[in-house]
Amino acid sequence: MGRNDAMKTILKNHLQACRNDLVWKLSGLSERDLRMPQTPTGLNLAGIVKHMATVEIGYFGDTFGRPWPHPDEVISDEQFETDPQADWYATEEETAESVLDFYRRVWIFADETIDTHALDAQGTVPHWRAEKAAVSLQQIMVHVIVDLSRHVGQADIVREGIDGQVGLNTRNPNIPEDQDWESYLAKLRSLANNT
Repeated sequence: MGRNDAMKTILKNHLQACRNDLVWKLSGLSERDLRMPQTPTGLNLAGIVKHMATVEIGYFGDTFGRPWPHPDEVISDEQFETDPQADWYATEEETAESVLDFYRRVWIFADETIDTHALDAQGTVPHWRAEKAAVSLQQIMVHVIVDLSRHVGQADIVREGIDGQVGLNTRNPNIPEDQDWESYLAKLRSLANNT
């Protein structure tokens, strides 16, 4: 395995780990909880997943000349013009499970681009300014991992607010098991109030 192949494997593994962590954050919640806006700007768990599916189609599809094979499943430019947040929520016709299924199918599509292109393969991001639009697959993989990681962090906070579930991932919660959270929060409040 060459250096570029090893790097591609590392990046692909990180991408998939982030995908899995996002999906895990939705497990066990009701349809209502998955759809319910949790912030003043409407952030919701099903919407985060739908947004990331749209992101991956764009960056691993359109950028490398591979349109999503089911155009009726993607949000059109006209829909985005009417509703710039169209990829941030499940519609009446969609369920949270159908959004998750869509995202899993997008993984296969995106991974085909990753598997069939070299890290230095060139693409063009259609919605970026012309002077920045030319990119390599490696740049796009890093870009998507960073974007996805940010949204997984949002999902962490949203999920904790819904039912208190916390943790890094299924293998390693990365949270102290014997923490007295009430005392800890009291200490932090005291520190904040005394500044």
